[in-house]
Amino acid sequence: MNDASPDPALRGDIFSEHCPSRDILKHVTSRWGVLLLVALGDGAQRFGELRRRVGGISEKMLAQTLVWLEQDGFVQRIVHTAAAPRVEYRLTPLGEEISGKLGELAEWIEGNIAGILAAQGRAAATAQGA
Repeated sequence: MNDASPDPALRGDIFSEHCPSRDILKHVTSRWGVLLLVALGDGAQRFGELRRRVGGISEKMLAQTLVWLEQDGFVQRIVHTAAAPRVEYRLTPLGEEISGKLGELAEWIEGNIAGILAAQGRAAATAQGA
């Protein structure tokens, strides 16, 4: 097993089709990845809490996305052993950083939804008239 720390000088190239940063980008920017990272920005949550918070996500997609985000180092899975064992998920320091950036994006979209919907309506009207 390799316990070596990553090389801080190593930098990805998101535009290269062979760079592993592409898979990470896919995990982070997937619909569910964004929503889970933003939701976990509010603090540690259990599986069921996340499922209720992120409307429309299936158990399968929630589990798969959490695995991807955990493997990428953004989410930590914590098992609490007690009389009734429970599992919760929380952001790692890397996860907190990306969650903040995605949270800003989500806030921007929510704050500009009226203008975005108006533009979509104009585009749809133009397409119907063409």
